[in-house]
Amino acid sequence: MAVVHLNGEHITDWPSFHSACKTAFGFPDFYGDNMDAWVDCMSYLRDEDGMTKFRLKPAEKLQIIVDHADILQKKAPDILEDVAFCIEAINERYADYGENPALELKLA
Repeated sequence: MAVVHLNGEHITDWPSFHSACKTAFGFPDFYGDNMDAWVDCMSYLRDEDGMTKFRLKPAEKLQIIVDHADILQKKAPDILEDVAFCIEAINERYADYGENPALELKLA
């Protein structure tokens, strides 16, 4: 399983979330710094499109660990809520194409 860490201590708002994600996931330079762009990038984890630095195998998942999630929850609860919602939607999209879920969220 591929793993990526996001540090909830350093994420204080949407701009800092997108900055952290761009670095952690290796999003392209044209990444739009919004959740639509985040979903687009995370929807191509098994393709060769270069939307992230990860290329998952058919049964592999990318585990997203949010360290210090309790701190992030206090500072910006909407971020964790939206990320969880988007991960669920992305996994449903993979299922619609007959693929295994690609993402797993872990709060630490």
